[in-house]
Amino acid sequence: MISTHGMTRPADLSDVRTTNLAVVLRFVRTHAPCSRADIAASTGLNKATVSSLVTDLLERRLLRETGLTENRIGRPASMLTLQSRPYAAIGIEVAADHLVAIAVDLTGERLLTWRRAYPGLDGTPGRAEAAVAALAGRVVAKMAAQERRVLGLTVAAPGLVAPGGGVRFAPHLGRAELDLGAALERGLRHPEFEVVIDSAANLAALAEYRGGADADTPNLLALIGGVEIGVGIVAEGRALRGHRGFAGQAGHLQVDCTGPACRCGRQGCLEAVAGLPALVRRTLPDTEQDGPVVDFAPELDRIAALAGNGDAQVTKALTEIGTMLGRGVTMLAELLDPQVVVLGGSFATLAPWLLPAVEAELASRAPGDIGCRVTASTLHPDGAALGGAMLALDRLEAGKLPAPAA
Repeated sequence: MISTHGMTRPADLSDVRTTNLAVVLRFVRTHAPCSRADIAASTGLNKATVSSLVTDLLERRLLRETGLTENRIGRPASMLTLQSRPYAAIGIEVAADHLVAIAVDLTGERLLTWRRAYPGLDGTPGRAEAAVAALAGRVVAKMAAQERRVLGLTVAAPGLVAPGGGVRFAPHLGRAELDLGAALERGLRHPEFEVVIDSAANLAALAEYRGGADADTPNLLALIGGVEIGVGIVAEGRALRGHRGFAGQAGHLQVDCTGPACRCGRQGCLEAVAGLPALVRRTLPDTEQDGPVVDFAPELDRIAALAGNGDAQVTKALTEIGTMLGRGVTMLAELLDPQVVVLGGSFATLAPWLLPAVEAELASRAPGDIGCRVTASTLHPDGAALGGAMLALDRLEAGKLPAPAA
């Protein structure tokens, strides 16, 4: 089944047992190793209920016992941690010029990280979709060879993700639409596990919320730089996705009314001054960009190297771009009141030179003490793919549990 959901919580709160199973699973993830008594004391569940829930989770092979500990008052207690086998969760990021696939186990440890070139989004219709489906099939087969059951597969896509798995409105990437949902259904032969398609920014925010330097911060924004610019929004520990799932299109915030023309028809949009094509043009004016899609990795490496060596032209350009980025961050901070804004994607690569200007602009434009920090992602460069893998774990902790082992 293809869906386009972000972070989830239990849908049916009347199912008390399912909800309590999820509570215990989340507690063990964040406090392992821990005992049944620890769980009961911290969650408010009685000891008999906890014992029953733990037995259920052991039978589902989601938890495991690690032995006894005597470093406590009273009888030795059997300690619990997450089971690293037999499950896997998969995330795939679709970029303009490459694909990234990540698989993790229940503990979040990586089982594989693959980066693959592919035809790109400006090729023959269907080729990009087929490449994504083929990579997904290879990762699923790899997990099967390791005797791991796939809990879910999530694709992090550019553009706007519509119901049914289509990716809309990505003309700057060379295509008006990608039909990823149908391609994945065909390529994976109608899988038993859930396949989710979501925006790269939403999934990068989930990765930051679950495993970044500011993990578990309930109000967090992940501002992702790339060919387009998006923001993933976590509000009170939940993904904020909007009516159609299109929230977070930060690329068209107008940060400079006299700035360069944007593809949307206006001037000075954030994407027009800080999106990858604009950033490369500004910092490396001698670089020719051939066509709508290029591999920007070499250019980013060159920009970072020049800035690291103190190149005056490049550092000046990055400071000016950082100032425009700071204006966008200020708008988002005033509107959404986050505790932290995490810069990801190309912004993370260039954070040593962008961040000071971003922080200065935020301090100068925000009224009073805005109470918001700006940091660079420590999960870069594959935060969206990692977030895709983590989405299946998030759904697991929301109560979508596998059946007990036969």
